[in-house]
Amino acid sequence: MTTTPRISILMPVHNEAKFLPAALNSLVRQTFTAWELIAVDDGSDDSTPSILAKAAQSDPRIRIIHRSGGGLVTALNTGLAACRSQLVARMDGDDICHPRRLESQVAYLDSNPDIGLVACNFRHFPRRHLKQGMLAYETWQNGLYNHDLILRDRFVESPFVHPSIVTRRSLINSVGAYRDMGWPEDYDLWLRMADAGVRFARLSQELFFWRDHPGRATRSMVEYAATAFRRCKLYHLQQGFLSNVQDVVIAGAGLEGRAWQRLLAAEGIRVSKWIDVDHRKIGTLLHGAPVVNTDQLLDKNNKILVAIGVRGAREQFRKFVHPLGLKEGLDFICIA
Repeated sequence: MTTTPRISILMPVHNEAKFLPAALNSLVRQTFTAWELIAVDDGSDDSTPSILAKAAQSDPRIRIIHRSGGGLVTALNTGLAACRSQLVARMDGDDICHPRRLESQVAYLDSNPDIGLVACNFRHFPRRHLKQGMLAYETWQNGLYNHDLILRDRFVESPFVHPSIVTRRSLINSVGAYRDMGWPEDYDLWLRMADAGVRFARLSQELFFWRDHPGRATRSMVEYAATAFRRCKLYHLQQGFLSNVQDVVIAGAGLEGRAWQRLLAAEGIRVSKWIDVDHRKIGTLLHGAPVVNTDQLLDKNNKILVAIGVRGAREQFRKFVHPLGLKEGLDFICIA
């Protein structure tokens, strides 16, 4: 293949033999055909290499890079360097794309040159054993339907499923590509892109199907544990919202809030006050700071971290503070 493809699909794989044929088939079935697949085999010892080799023999758009191992971040950067198109789509070897996924995302970026990254709605599968938390995450993320909502909630959780996005290669490179920092490499990338002023979008169509299984990276890698996500959030918060901040108020004196207190203390940031609605906690001291009710939120001297994990509580908090004149992103930010 000598013609430069319109889009490069970046797919790192490691021992994906069980699900890889279905993933590859979903790419071959794309209505948009001007693509190349950069498949980076990161030291697989199952039949993944032979599956890739057979696919490449039948489709010259598929290019394979073999590595002896080295991890996901290195595999991603190796594949990224080999991508020839200015547009890069991510894909994993255990997921499935709707046939019109690439067509829709390429068309959107072509029509909206101000947008640097476009995701799409996704659906977990199989759904039989999905727990409520994963279903809630799906609903929450699919509800972030424009740039402002994505930016507002970027510290709640990762606003994109990594293999569902298409972005501009120059933007990934401009912020330093993928980094191995001991936390989710994709979430770290989204936060750096946001800080750089990249504009985001999401297509409302359900174009990506995210396979749930015990070996999925989000379940099996320590970089995706809750503690790693918190460390990633705090690192980026300290680049902006918490820059040069020594004292904070935490809204939510539950397990999540207390986990944040420990993390903040390790960085020399003190919790000066807790906000909670539980009358059993109000009036007590937690880690040396008073627990007060929401009526005492008028003080704007401290930044507020909203770490309320109860479903629906974020929206309730936002409605409560709106008439108080507190501005999200300036006075408070949601981190859970």
